[in-house]
Order: sequence, then C-alpha cells, then structure tokens
Amino acid sequence: MHLGLDLGTSGVKAVLLNDAGAVAAQATAANPISHPHPLWSEQDPADWWHAAETAIAALRRDHDLAQVRGIGLSGQMHGAVLLDAADQPLRPAILWNDGRAHAECAELEAVEPRSRAITGNLAMPGFTAPKLLWVRKHEPETFSRMRRTLLPKDWLRLRMTGDAISDMSDAAGTLWLDVGARRWSAAMLAATGLEEHNVPQLVEGTAVAGHLRADVAAAWGLPPGIPLAGGAGDNAAGAVGVGCVGPGQAFVSLGTSGVVFVADAMFLPDPDRAVHAFCHCLPDTWHRMSVILSAAASLTWLARATGAGNEASLLDEISAAGIASDDGLVFLPYLSGERTPHNDAAAKGVLFGLTGSHARADLTRAVLEGVAFALADGLAALEARGGRIESLIAIGGGARSAVWLRILASALDRPLRTVLGGEVGPALGAARLARIACSDGGVEDTCTQPPTAAEFMPDAVLSAQLAPRREIYRRLYPALRPIRLSPSSRK
Repeated sequence: MHLGLDLGTSGVKAVLLNDAGAVAAQATAANPISHPHPLWSEQDPADWWHAAETAIAALRRDHDLAQVRGIGLSGQMHGAVLLDAADQPLRPAILWNDGRAHAECAELEAVEPRSRAITGNLAMPGFTAPKLLWVRKHEPETFSRMRRTLLPKDWLRLRMTGDAISDMSDAAGTLWLDVGARRWSAAMLAATGLEEHNVPQLVEGTAVAGHLRADVAAAWGLPPGIPLAGGAGDNAAGAVGVGCVGPGQAFVSLGTSGVVFVADAMFLPDPDRAVHAFCHCLPDTWHRMSVILSAAASLTWLARATGAGNEASLLDEISAAGIASDDGLVFLPYLSGERTPHNDAAAKGVLFGLTGSHARADLTRAVLEGVAFALADGLAALEARGGRIESLIAIGGGARSAVWLRILASALDRPLRTVLGGEVGPALGAARLARIACSDGGVEDTCTQPPTAAEFMPDAVLSAQLAPRREIYRRLYPALRPIRLSPSSRK
C-alpha cells in the first residue's frame, strides 16, 4: 500500500492506495484559515499537523497502516513558512491567495531585471518571493530571525522526516527557481536577501525525499523509516492523479481556485499573458497553467451572502430553474484579486446588471458563468503560446455539478469529461508518486488516466446565449479598473 497526503487550503486529505494502485480509502480533516486584514490570508502550521494527524487516525480505524510502503506529499503552492534556528514557525504561514505583497512584486523585478527570463513567470503577490520581501520590509525582526523558509507540504515533510526537501513543481512557484534548468537561482534568492542554505534541497517528485521518523511512525501506526517521495504542488499532483503527464494532456480544476493545466515536453514560458510555466513533478517534463483565484470560492461566497446554507443548495436551485437566460446579469469573480490574464491583486468582484426582478438562482447562474468566462480567458492565454487544447478532464469539487460543467464546456467550446475517482484529487497523485519512488511501479503504468465517468459537449444553443454576456464580461474589467479604490497592503 501507498499513502498520499494533500495539504489543501481547506483541509488535509489522506488517500490509501492498495497494491494494485486503486484507492482503498480516503479521509479528510479541515484546516481553519485566517484573514486578519484585507488581502491577507494565513494559516497556523500547527493546524496542518493536527489535520494530518486527524486524517491519518481516520484511515487507521479501518485499515492496517503497517502495510504502507511509502508516502507522497502534495500541497497548496506558494505559501511561506518562516522558521527559526530551531525550525519553529516565526509567524503564521502566508498563503497562495494572500495579496499583500503587490508592491513588492515591482520591487523584486526592479532589483533583478532578469526575473522573468530566469523564472519564466511574472512576479505575482501570491508567489513566495514577494512575501519574503514584504516580511523583510514590514516585520524586520522576524526576517532577521529566519533560518529558512519552506513551502506548506515541505513543512509537513520536515516534521515527518527531519529533512528540509522540496520538489521541482512546488519550488517552481516560489520565483526562486531557474525553471528551465530545474535548480535554485542564486540571483533570485539574493534579490530577496536569501542564500541557498535558506531554502530546501531539491529533488524530482518521483525521487525519495526523506524517511519517516520513528516517533511519527509510532504515533500514526506506520512502519518506521519508510520513504517519502519528493511529491508535488497540488496541481501537478492532480495531473498525475488523472494521468495528464504527456504533451497536450490537459485538465480544468474547479476547486477553491480555478486552473486550466496542460503538460509540456519543454519549458514554454509566457509571462506577458500571466501564464504560469512550471516544472512538472516528473523528470524532464514541464507544464503551464492559467489560474483564477476564486472559482468554487465564488459559489461559497454567494451561499454565505444569500443565506443559502451551502453551495449544493445553490446548485439545486439553478438545476430546478434551468440555465437558459437572456437577462444580461454578469459576474466578475475577482473576490481575491486575479492572476491570469490580469495579474491584478487589487481586482474586485462585480455583479453587473442587477434589477429588482433577479432572484438568487439568477445570481447563481451569473456566478457559474463568470467563473466559466474567466477560465475561458485562461484557456485562450495557454493556447496563444502552446497550440490548441482539444479536450480537458474536469476535476475538483465543482466538477461534481453537471450544470456547471454544461456551462463550462460551452464557454470553453471544448469537450469536457469527468473521470472515475477524479474527486480524490492531488492526494491520489501524491500516492502515485510514492508508488514510483518505492520502485513499485513506473510512470507509464502508474500515471494512467482513469475511466470516463461522464462527458459534456459544447451546446450551440447555450453558447449563443452566453456570447453577449461574455462580451460584457470582457469589457467590464478594463472599464472599471480606472475608477476603483486602491487598497492598502496593510490595515
């Protein structure tokens, strides 16, 4: 058996694979999140550890974890865990969807003008390096005490093994990696006041990256000394889980954030379109992503704001009301700023075209469409550099909604399909990487695409209904940007 642990924003998921590589069990434990100031998003690493322990304990109730041969890790990318000389966190971790470091992005690229050439990416507030510049400027005592910084999943690894190690895919989201060469960039580290000893050792996602400490093994019911795979950032791990590892294979993720992901045989940076070009978690493989910061998070917001109870209630309402509409109501899903294609941490969400006749189902329809339009912008950005993507696998919590996938297929004008087990997510990919690291399988026989569960084709009638609202959507952001209030990076 092999174990995958995914440290997500909302919780830690543990997945157990049997010897045939099939999912035998899974468990999830929630993570609290804090927003102490506008644009801020933080978590306490101690809560991650508690969630991991809770998820493992849930698996252990029904399964003999003494049979586990290896562990893989995946996790939310870009987070900054600052550690002192005793490897204790100096402050709450600053997360991927934290926008406070928008000013530091320009400073970073001014200090190191080769930044985009080295990293293949724009400096964005969500990435790790600008966060460290923000800490150095606003919390100098904390910065001076910092011995090293780790990404979220690699902090879990440190607790589990005593080793500070990361993989190429997660490291690519820091802005400290020379992504084409797959190694730390001394110049980018220096631009944030760091040296290589302040960041973890690097391995490929399929390589062994530490062994489980005896005390953790005893507490969790696992064999001591079993290997941990290098693992992956959440999207690369999700790609491994659904078999998107060959050139042109792609998925769209409707999670808290929204992602269009395509695997590449070479490094294809396109920072001018705010496309992320990262290492894949497999050797000699890269990938590109377009990212929006509020996908399912937009639906969560609407449920809370309208007293719907939960997202499922909203989806039930729109299923009953139907998705056909010509009312002109349009939603910009920029609730936490935006990445692709705008790279604007200060972008704001908008509901445009409201009248007194609109009901909650109309708002839900607008939110589903707005997220679909944002993802369509991202698909266009990817195809501008890498060629047409013919079809995509749909994953993430939002992919359980047939209504949303019908809208999305028509907005993207591409066939979508869901796969059996696609809801397991990055934890499945992490467990698959553990299988490879343990030499219990190779990439070809492990990273296979699961069977299709359902297919969603573009609907010509629905596409025609969406077209005028998508045109309004495209015009709203540039029209509203000059008149918004500029937020401060600190309260």
